[in-house]
Formats: sequence, structure tokens, C-alpha cells
Amino acid sequence: MHTLARALADQLHPGAAPRDVTVSFGARRQAPVEYRARSRGGPVTVFAQALHATLYGLPTDNKTLPAALDALLQTAHTATAPEQQTALLRQVAEQLRNAAEIIQRYQYRAQWNRYPDDIAKQLHDAHGQAQQIAQTLDRVASAFSNPPGVDTAPNAYRHHGPSTAAPAPPLTPTTGRHR
Repeated sequence: MHTLARALADQLHPGAAPRDVTVSFGARRQAPVEYRARSRGGPVTVFAQALHATLYGLPTDNKTLPAALDALLQTAHTATAPEQQTALLRQVAEQLRNAAEIIQRYQYRAQWNRYPDDIAKQLHDAHGQAQQIAQTLDRVASAFSNPPGVDTAPNAYRHHGPSTAAPAPPLTPTTGRHR
């Protein structure tokens, strides 16, 4: 598998580290219309694993997701099935709950060790924000298992270039208070 990843990375630049290389697949203009709107890409190491499993008839276990956030990020690049996307969002939510617990422990430690008050306050705020994001991800994850019907707006979400849309507004606490 590592040999495959190295060979794919060498296509970009001889000696390139596989962890630094991504791949992208798309269809030619002459391809049947059902393929043209599809593309896929991600880390070369993930594609090498998939190719290795396919070539040698090894099982591809799509049900288990990594726990580490960096590995989840790698998985997010290649998760195309609705069930994978839902599971991925739920796993990220679970990891955010774990992160919130870690943050809370450091908040208590900052209070116990008498760090400046603003340190404990910032950790308290971060704890609440992490919990809020986890709850939001739990609420929206199932939408990816049941995607809405085909978008009838002309190419509304097919743009792959830099976004010119305004950034999303910041999250506000559910209590209605602004920090």
C-alpha cells in the first residue's frame, strides 16, 4: 500500500512525500453526462489504501471511522456516500464533546491554580462553544443521509472556484446573549 502511495505521489514530483499529496478525479467533457458533474479527490494515501484493497480483494470497511480529528479530516475528503457523511458528522460531534470535556478540565485547573480570571473565562466560553457545535452537528447529521431532491436552480452549488459569497454569520449562544 505504501508503494502505491509513493508511486502516486511521484506522479506529482519524484520523491514527494505521500502525506503531502492529494489527488483529484473528474470526467472529461466527452464522458456521458451522468459522469461529468461528478468529481472526487483527497489524500493520495487514502486512495492508495482503497486501490490496494480493491486490487487484492481485501475488505473495505467503510463502517469504522477514525477517532483522531486529523484522520477524520482525511476521511472527510473522500466520504461521498450519504451514510458516510452522516457518520462522519456524528463522529466529529462526539470528538467535540470529548474536546469540551478536556477544555472544562483545564478551566477547573486554571481556577484551582489561580490563573488570571480571563483564562478560566475564555476556557469556559470555549467549552460552551464546543458543546453547542456538537449539538448542532447532531441535529444536522441526519440531513446528509436523506439529501433533498435534485436542485433545480441552474448550477447553484456546482461552482468549484473560490467562493464570492459573504461568510456565514458567527454562531451565537442559544441563550440569546452575545459574548
